Amino acid sequence: MRFWAHRGCSQRYPENTATAFERAAELTGLTGIETDVQRTRDGALVIIHDERVDRTTDGTGWVKDYSLRELQALRIGAGHGRSEHILTLDELLDLLAPRLREGLLLNIELKNSQVHYEGMEAELLELMHEKGLAEHIIYSTFYPRSLGVLNHLDPTASLAVLATNASDCLILKKGLGNPDAIRAIHPYWRSIDLTPAELHGMTVRAWMSGHLYPEKPTGTKLDVHPLEQQGITDIMMNEPEMYVE
Repeated sequence: MRFWAHRGCSQRYPENTATAFERAAELTGLTGIETDVQRTRDGALVIIHDERVDRTTDGTGWVKDYSLRELQALRIGAGHGRSEHILTLDELLDLLAPRLREGLLLNIELKNSQVHYEGMEAELLELMHEKGLAEHIIYSTFYPRSLGVLNHLDPTASLAVLATNASDCLILKKGLGNPDAIRAIHPYWRSIDLTPAELHGMTVRAWMSGHLYPEKPTGTKLDVHPLEQQGITDIMMNEPEMYVE
């Protein structure tokens, strides 16, 4: 089983923050880090999961309606009187670049299934090539049209289709003009509704639901062996530090 940090180490630290990503980058044996990208009113690419800021910050409203300056003025509570700000994609890449060049992977989920950020695909590809990080990036989204756009713009881009059920991932994969461009499927870890034989030879990166800091950790460790037997090859976890050194 290969382990990924879901929104960074998001069980012990606020999700998608510098601290959550820094702690993930320190882990030996971690395969990759997963995160989410949206765009501000004035065109900045920013790291946040929800289309609205209400759940994770002290603000309210849609990400798309904020300028970058307004968005970064919002605070994310980090405990003990500390707070953090919403990162730009540039900030995240600068933070992770040394580890990415050593082999760590970064999965960027385009959060564009509710709000269609036109042109985001081209912006992401251009930025990764500018920074020399393209080979370390995987793109995923619940909005299949974006995968087609990404593949058209850069046939070498590593793409993954997102859905709740594994079977839906395969249906979406086959529905694309070039299904061979999809190198992995990303189903929910409890929705593996295909047999191991049907998943044989595929990269299956299962994702877990989010964890809102400062909810207490469960204190338990998941037995991943049954998941391996189901055909899951990778898992995106909120507390990967429990599974890798």
